[in-house]
Amino acid sequence: MNNSSQVHIYTDGSSRGNPGPGGYGIIMEWVGKPYRKEFSEGFRKTTNNRMELLAVIEALRKLKYPQTAVTVFSDSKYVVDAVNKGWVFNWEHKGFKDKKNPDLWIDFLKEYRKHKVTLQWVKGHNDHPQNERCDTLAVNAALKKNLPPDIGFEQQ
Repeated sequence: MNNSSQVHIYTDGSSRGNPGPGGYGIIMEWVGKPYRKEFSEGFRKTTNNRMELLAVIEALRKLKYPQTAVTVFSDSKYVVDAVNKGWVFNWEHKGFKDKKNPDLWIDFLKEYRKHKVTLQWVKGHNDHPQNERCDTLAVNAALKKNLPPDIGFEQQ
């Protein structure tokens, strides 16, 4: 990949109970190339919003080249609206005072600023193939045995 590459990232998060065991799913596609990778991970106790946001963070971390043009497709209004409506930048300016998941938002902004990121909301559970697959990956990750802790959640 190089600076002219375009990557599509599809993400979803899930938790069985809120909080409860949770997971995320990621699909990464290199536009115009036969490249597709899937990733997922589960945690023993977390929230749906944390998994939605962590999926985006982990996907951005996997990009190898700075300033990659990437479109992230997510069914999370929490994540997409926070960025597209500028809320997260105001939260950052105010030190994330009284905001949930500041650890993840700080990590998100670090990764977000390394690339040319566009976030696009997609309706969940609406037969969008990649979104449905990400949901399956996230749910299956949450169902695994001996899940690690979501340190940021459990230390709040």
